[in-house]
Amino acid sequence: MSMSTPLREAIVVQMRAGQWRAGDRLPPERDLAERFGVSRTTVRKALGELKQMGLIEQTVGSGTYVAPGAVMRLDVRARQDSSQHTSPAELMEARLAMEPAIIEMAIRNANSADLDRMDDCCTQAENADSLEAFEHWDGELHQAIADAAHNSFVGNVFSLMKTVRAQSDWGQLKKKSVTPERRMAYQTEHRAIVEALRDRDAERARALTLAHLLRVRQNLLGY
Repeated sequence: MSMSTPLREAIVVQMRAGQWRAGDRLPPERDLAERFGVSRTTVRKALGELKQMGLIEQTVGSGTYVAPGAVMRLDVRARQDSSQHTSPAELMEARLAMEPAIIEMAIRNANSADLDRMDDCCTQAENADSLEAFEHWDGELHQAIADAAHNSFVGNVFSLMKTVRAQSDWGQLKKKSVTPERRMAYQTEHRAIVEALRDRDAERARALTLAHLLRVRQNLLGY
């Protein structure tokens, strides 16, 4: 680990804590070097890394400022870091706990645009010419159902789960487990879930969602 990394992370912590907000001017290099007990070369390297991450902006003759959207970028980074340590088994456990549970919220709050988006995801998945494309639209459908709950917390959690699905472990398992027959079954199950949501039939939609996820877990993990 380079000497600049602890300093960079210390600055990130202060951004997260709200000490330095978007548009705030950071202390001069000399002051940062004295505060953290490092050389000015280390400070410059850390600032360069933060600039590359899109967290700060530097203006010659003016100084270094926290970039607009810095906290949002940090949140994305945190989600990505978290996703790298989540196994496919952990993801399936979370999906089984959460996806059936949000059905009533989705049925209560979904509008016609939400339902049309779900239909489009089904169509795109059915027309996908590769497993990667099918998996993308599979994930987009489950995200669309979560977004139909119109609850920002639920939407953010499912966005994180979609990030985990994009990691290599999940992708490798999907490649090994998805046969043409299984893909057809998934597509049929997706359509049935969306139809139940469109009918505002919570019991049927919840049962279909649970059955679908149990099938995916069996195919992926063998139990």
